[in-house]
Amino acid sequence: MGVTCVRSVDFTYPTNVCFECNGCGLCCGDTPQKKRCILLLDSEVKKISAETHLLIDDFAKEVADRTPYIYEMKKPWGKCFFLKNNCCNIYEFRPLICRFYPFDLRFNPDRGIYVFNYTLECPAINKGGKLIVKQDFELLFLLAEERLPC
Repeated sequence: MGVTCVRSVDFTYPTNVCFECNGCGLCCGDTPQKKRCILLLDSEVKKISAETHLLIDDFAKEVADRTPYIYEMKKPWGKCFFLKNNCCNIYEFRPLICRFYPFDLRFNPDRGIYVFNYTLECPAINKGGKLIVKQDFELLFLLAEERLPC
């Protein structure tokens, strides 16, 4: 996602973008073109561990130089540890990075604002589905404010 701290400031967002997850699971694993890093906050791995009764080392490994992210999800067979039959077994408490996909949020220091972007690699982006409006981005922004440490 690329942000380390989010506080109520202005943000920009793409307009006229439609998205509804089609359940393909592309975002949950590696492809021939891209190795995915499913990054996790310390609070997220603790929550996942508590909810699943698994040790953190069972599903995540520590990473360096990815602040504020401390862990990366393990991906046996190139897919997220918790993806089974293209279904997320931790959907209710999935990580922030998963909640944002196919969008991301980055701070633009030149403009002094946060910028939402999206990736065209997601096969569901702009293929019908729900029109994503400002209120949807506001909810994502609030979630980032809530979860990301300063």
